[in-house]
Amino acid sequence: MSSATAPRTPRVRRLPLAGVLRLGRPSDIWFKPALSAVVAVALPNLTLLALGRLDLAMYTMAGSLCALYAHNRPYAARARAVAWVVLGMLGGLAVSLVTASLTTNAVVLVTVGALLAAVQKVLCDATRIGPPGHVVLAFISSAALFAPQSLGQVPGHLALGAAAGVWAWIVCMAPGLVRPHGPERRATAHALDAAAAYVEAREAGADAARARAAAAAAVHGAWQCLLSTGARSAPRRSLERLVVRAEVALAAPADTDSGRLRDWARQLRGNHPVPRPGDLSGTADELLGVEAALSFGEPPLFRRLGPLAPIALRTALGCALAGYVSLALGVGRPYWALVTAASLYQANVTLTWNRGVQRVVGNLVGVLAFAAIAPLAHLGQAALVLCCLALNFGAEALIGRNYWLGSICVTPMALLITEFARVQQPGELITDRVVDTLVGALVGFVAAIAVTNRRAGDRIEHALAAVEGARERAAALLAAEHPGPGALESARRDLSAAVVALRAAADAAAGEWWQRALPEERVVTAEQRGHRTLAATVRRQGLHCLEGAQA
Repeated sequence: MSSATAPRTPRVRRLPLAGVLRLGRPSDIWFKPALSAVVAVALPNLTLLALGRLDLAMYTMAGSLCALYAHNRPYAARARAVAWVVLGMLGGLAVSLVTASLTTNAVVLVTVGALLAAVQKVLCDATRIGPPGHVVLAFISSAALFAPQSLGQVPGHLALGAAAGVWAWIVCMAPGLVRPHGPERRATAHALDAAAAYVEAREAGADAARARAAAAAAVHGAWQCLLSTGARSAPRRSLERLVVRAEVALAAPADTDSGRLRDWARQLRGNHPVPRPGDLSGTADELLGVEAALSFGEPPLFRRLGPLAPIALRTALGCALAGYVSLALGVGRPYWALVTAASLYQANVTLTWNRGVQRVVGNLVGVLAFAAIAPLAHLGQAALVLCCLALNFGAEALIGRNYWLGSICVTPMALLITEFARVQQPGELITDRVVDTLVGALVGFVAAIAVTNRRAGDRIEHALAAVEGARERAAALLAAEHPGPGALESARRDLSAAVVALRAAADAAAGEWWQRALPEERVVTAEQRGHRTLAATVRRQGLHCLEGAQA
């Protein structure tokens, strides 16, 4: 039966266990956020240590941890993104500190923490800020809710966070002095490698559909990265030409040398000059026209918030219930359960389940690591700070391979941070952490199941309509004898973005636990038609001659 006429009855999807804990390859730049976090945290903490005021470290940590964000963005875009993260962090911290100064009612504090976590979640998702997303923001704001506070102390504590945030911004921007085009080079290299993987999959006779979708997403991401850099310098023009080569590979894989694509990618990841592919056969001005390409920018923020309403409700409900259950059990730090629940919520229930398993495994192993590290950390405050810095580096170095592996370092680091004000009993900390982890994971996941995301299916319908509309516009321009300057390039960008968005919507909906039957055949058909039209636009612009021009 065609998916177009398939019954729309809900069905329960299986929750996987296989592969949830499997380790992936580390990021190309795993050391950058790790080193940035250590440098951003070290200076404020060592300064407070020298002043004998390590009890204020929680407030400087709020600003310092902003150094974890936006490492995949060009420096012009990174400057804006990290500045907004710092402002968002300070906003959440301000709400928490003022609330803590006005009431000590634990139920009220948990409720405010849950609402803050929901707001942080949807804003991070809507702005696509990237890892670590809302989790760090929720951790700081929730912990601040339960810190003893008076209104008179709030401005000073916020000033500490702001000063550390400015330092974190400087740390994030500093590598641009040495390698100003590093993020663009990495994004272009990723697009070339993904295109090469697609070509190789076709040559091997394997099912290349997933590789084709991954390559299209990588190319789209590379264009977004390049278009956010500002002025079109000579290196950027060369990078644009390389991304075009990746697009050529998607349009004509049989005529593409995957080895050459991978060679270019390797050169981009090193310190070699940017490779300069051959002439674009007279189409460079239209193909690389920024004015045309800028037309496929992001929709306004308010339009991106609407589809996230179910995720916001899941987060608010799950975090609140987790905190309430922790309070009912008499746990002294209910915000740990709240943050555990907040950390679970991903694009769909299946991914939320995966994150829950990873969180529980990582935290349980992490408390064992804390038991081993605590005697060393208790040798003195200097040892405590150095242990936290080492764990901070380990967390960022490992978390890219799998969330549970990074959590092994995050858990003891979070426990040690609670001892900046005073040394506490390890047994009590371990017990509270284990109970809150289990409560937060269980209650948070139940909330994810209870709040069904019916909009996931609606998003597919909207995405299908967007692909068809973009495809029709591109086809009309293909049929025109003389399309306007940049018009075909703009249409091609719109269609490429729509196809990538359709695949993302389909993958998100496929992971919902309770969902009506999805129009899988329509999605595949729309993707195939979109890819054929994209290939036709490439040929129309003369890009099929590129490989011959280089030879």
